[in-house]
Amino acid sequence: MPSPLLLDGKQIAAQIRKELKAANALRISIGQRPPLLAAVLVGNDGGSESYVAHKIKACADVGFESRLLRCSSAISQSELLSVVHGLNQDEQVDGFIVQLPLPEHIDEQVINLAIDPSKDVDGFHPVNIGRMALGLPSYLPATPAGICELLRRNGITTSGMHAVILGRSHIVGSPLAQLLARPGEPGNCTVTLCHSKTVGLRDHCLRADLLVAALGKPGFVKADMVKPGAIVVDVGTTRVADPSRPSGFVLRGDVAFDEVAPLCKAITPVPGGVGPMTIASLLTNTCQAFLHR
Repeated sequence: MPSPLLLDGKQIAAQIRKELKAANALRISIGQRPPLLAAVLVGNDGGSESYVAHKIKACADVGFESRLLRCSSAISQSELLSVVHGLNQDEQVDGFIVQLPLPEHIDEQVINLAIDPSKDVDGFHPVNIGRMALGLPSYLPATPAGICELLRRNGITTSGMHAVILGRSHIVGSPLAQLLARPGEPGNCTVTLCHSKTVGLRDHCLRADLLVAALGKPGFVKADMVKPGAIVVDVGTTRVADPSRPSGFVLRGDVAFDEVAPLCKAITPVPGGVGPMTIASLLTNTCQAFLHR
């Protein structure tokens, strides 16, 4: 079998940022302000710190403004709600995110519901999820939207494919299932959504033309779970201890890349696959929020 197509999210995300930067420069040249994305970071979780830093840097790369609001991990739910309400009312803020996960004493759904849907650039508010389900204009969840854009820009036609998604989270698996099933490209797939209670998981995977792994279990998908010629998208980004690295860890995907890649028609790397596309989609949503305002 020929070498698989590497679905390089880093390269495609760079193209998207270039397009956003050019459009932003044109708006500024006619006297408009740049879009502004705000991020709320609660506590000092290492992963969250890194994710938010990447988002802030991406804003700077395309000429967007950004604002980081740091909150103590001891912040009360009512205090965090006040922060959210303040951002809802701030006319200079086009969109904002509350970085997950939140401390255990805070109900994520309560915070999510408090976000103005018109500023919900993460695409998690029920209003945006509902509009997406109906095929109406909405802010799409960033990771599923990034996956679809990665497929589209690599010329992969999904119509008629059997897509199998491992993981049913409201952040990735469930919304991606809806996007891949709806009319259009990417789309028109027959979708199987698998989870921890799925019986015969390996058999489902072996029927997949498009296999998406979003479980958060490093190396879970092995070669004996993948049909030859399949397209594999790895959403996993788990930190695994590695004393040989300066950081002390390495990022591992849900797919055992070295043994699975030779079987594939196309596959995403980790890192450099889905991750950069997620941030590119967040910037796209922020630009849309600015234009709508």
